[in-house]
This record gives sequence, structure tokens and C-alpha cells, in this order.
Amino acid sequence: MQVEIYVEEPSAKAALELLVPRIIGEGHDFKVHTFRNKQELLREIPKRLRAYARWIPDDWRIAVLVDEDRQDCHELKARLVRAATDAGIGQRVLNRIVVEELEAWFFGDLEALRTVYPRLPPTLSKREKYRNPDSIRGGTWEALDHLLRKAGYKAGLIKTANAALVAAHMDPERNTSHSFRVFRKGLRRLVGGVEGTGG
Repeated sequence: MQVEIYVEEPSAKAALELLVPRIIGEGHDFKVHTFRNKQELLREIPKRLRAYARWIPDDWRIAVLVDEDRQDCHELKARLVRAATDAGIGQRVLNRIVVEELEAWFFGDLEALRTVYPRLPPTLSKREKYRNPDSIRGGTWEALDHLLRKAGYKAGLIKTANAALVAAHMDPERNTSHSFRVFRKGLRRLVGGVEGTGG
């Protein structure tokens, strides 16, 4: 099985290149494609899917992953599903929304986060604000940057480098982020050949 994965930014690509093999296991190939930003992804993905529809082999699947970024996630998901359906390959496309940004997935695996940044408090998961990674308000990147600075780490970490550092230690089975678990389940279903993954 070949999985083509589309993401909106290089940090998501850096994380997924490490996480996807741990999610789907051996025997599958994948490639992560990135855009300059979310707007470009949303503009270009319908064209890409129509192009795939003309030649896509039977053993190829496509996954599209975008950040919610405080948008209406139902409208965003409907837009992606419509693009796959209009292209005629909805059964081969997985559309998922990261709530609210990729860093929510890092908060979902505090053990990985603390492996990279050991000065972060071990009680972080007990704090109400961080108990549910997908409900952190004000931007998860901003929340992570604030915590790291408070713990004495250099401010303004490069998102892509940070994503690779944390993802290298993440365990997909222990992640508490709901949006991560939905992505993990959908990706496994996608490569398992189950019908109806266009949602």
C-alpha cells in the first residue's frame, strides 16, 4: 500500500515522517507532501485529487491533514470531504483535522515532551489547562512556547526542528489527544482496506 499524505506545513511533515511508520507498521510505503500554508493546501487539494482520479493505482490511498486553527471544524472537514467526493475518489481519501494545532499532539504525549525538555514540570498532566490537549485555548504552539520559556528554554524554537525532536520520542498508543487518536485510527483503517474512509 502506498499512502500519499498532504499537510499544510513543514513541521507536520517532520512529525509524520517519524510517526506514520509507528502507526501503520511495516509493509506500507508513504510520502508526505507539504504546502506553504493552510490556504495553499485548501486551494490546491481539489486539483490534486482530480489529477489522482485519472491514474491512481488500486493500492494507493491519500490522507489530508489540516490544523483547525480556531475555524469551524465541521465546515473545514465538509470542504475536504467534498473535494474528495467531487474527484470521485472519496473512498480512498482520509480527511482529518488537528484540533487545534500540531502541538496539541505533543501535549498528548507529555512523556515524549518531557524527554526532549526535562525541565518541564512532571505535574503538567495534572493541571486542568493541559489535561485535554485539544481544548488548550489561545494556540497550542503559543502555550508550548510559553511553558518552555518559563522552564528556562530558549524562546522562539523552530517549529520544524521541535516537531522532529518531540515526534522522535512519541508513542502513538499512549497519546491522549483525541484528534491524534482519530487520525491514528483513520490511517490504520485506510491502509487496512476498509471502505468509507473519505470522511
